[in-house]
Amino acid sequence: MRIFITVIFHIFIFGTLVCQKDNIIYLYKDSSERDRPAMFHFPPKTHSTGAAVLIFPGGGYQGLAMDHEGFDVANWFAEQGTTAFVVRYSLGKFDGSGHRHPDMLNDAKRAMRMVRSNADTYKILPDLIGVMGFSAGGHLASTLCTHFDDGDPNAQEIVEKISCLPNFCILGYPVIKMKGENTHWGSRRFLLGPTPKQTDIDELSNENHVSVATPPTFIFTTSDDKIVPVENSLAYFSALKSKGIPAELHVFEHGDHGKGLLVDDFALKQWSGLLQNWLIRWKIINIK
Repeated sequence: MRIFITVIFHIFIFGTLVCQKDNIIYLYKDSSERDRPAMFHFPPKTHSTGAAVLIFPGGGYQGLAMDHEGFDVANWFAEQGTTAFVVRYSLGKFDGSGHRHPDMLNDAKRAMRMVRSNADTYKILPDLIGVMGFSAGGHLASTLCTHFDDGDPNAQEIVEKISCLPNFCILGYPVIKMKGENTHWGSRRFLLGPTPKQTDIDELSNENHVSVATPPTFIFTTSDDKIVPVENSLAYFSALKSKGIPAELHVFEHGDHGKGLLVDDFALKQWSGLLQNWLIRWKIINIK
């Protein structure tokens, strides 16, 4: 029996690795790191809506919850007919010797440009590509939505000439603030290093950088989140409304941080249904 279980386990792991190898897209050709920045492509499992979403898993900028905040969510979108890409972005180290800002943002920008420039290949609409991020991944998603650019018209590489502005944004219990008592200090340290510059702290406090071009946003969180206080989501929602950006916020009474789709709370697990309704209203997906 033990041998049988072991064989099944190795078949499962091998199958997972093969699947990931087949759908992996590296962001940079000149990188030789084993865990270098990449995307994992999940095509629609049913009729295509023409929409696509880039998913940034959380992990405090020191790790990535690739399964329940990445692959599981990508499969959920694929079942809705939406093309999904799970982004494996750069990570920092406690002592500041790893990647630091702007590496993570550059990865996010690159991923968006690559997807948009290959819209025909992926059979998606270039103006219907959004982002979704959880926790620190939510910070990265909101950073892209507030620190985007139109591309470099003088770039030699065609992909770098493309806009990296998302068309919609979805945030799950996101890190937003980089200063004050509601900051998630771990995310800040791994993003900016142990002695961050005040200019970087100000620049990446995303509630202060929402503009009229920031895309429509769906946010969900819990009022008793012990890891990333609800004030992060409230501040970003308030900033969106102050700029006239369409936004929807759901604050559930209870729920642990970092659940993704693995929710055992009856109320909190409704977030995916609420998101589906929002996506339908915005004509990002349609149900047949």
